[in-house]
Amino acid sequence: MKYVRQFLIILMVSLLGEALRFVLPFPIPASVYGLVLMLSALGLKIIQVEQVWDTSQFLFSIMPMMFIPSGVGLIVAWPLLKPVILPVGIITVLTTLIVMVVTGKTVQWMGHVLRRKEQ
Repeated sequence: MKYVRQFLIILMVSLLGEALRFVLPFPIPASVYGLVLMLSALGLKIIQVEQVWDTSQFLFSIMPMMFIPSGVGLIVAWPLLKPVILPVGIITVLTTLIVMVVTGKTVQWMGHVLRRKEQ
């Protein structure tokens, strides 16, 4: 029963993310809204980590399996992708590097702010 309760909490946050996607006029995926809501709820202690820990660990462990349909879709769409593989590859590498740098700088900045706050 514990897992069902934890899964329902995660689903409710995801549902709220879906609702926000319909209400707000921004081109942001519902999953991003859901992640921000979950992070906020955990940070504000509205949801305790223990309330979703076990189910989130399970979902995290099966995450690689969720990429199988995408991989099959790429194989099926290969004739369409073949002519544009170089630009798509360059864009993918560049955006990945940009995301890594921005994420790293954000974490460093937050660490700096938290250390200053503790002192």
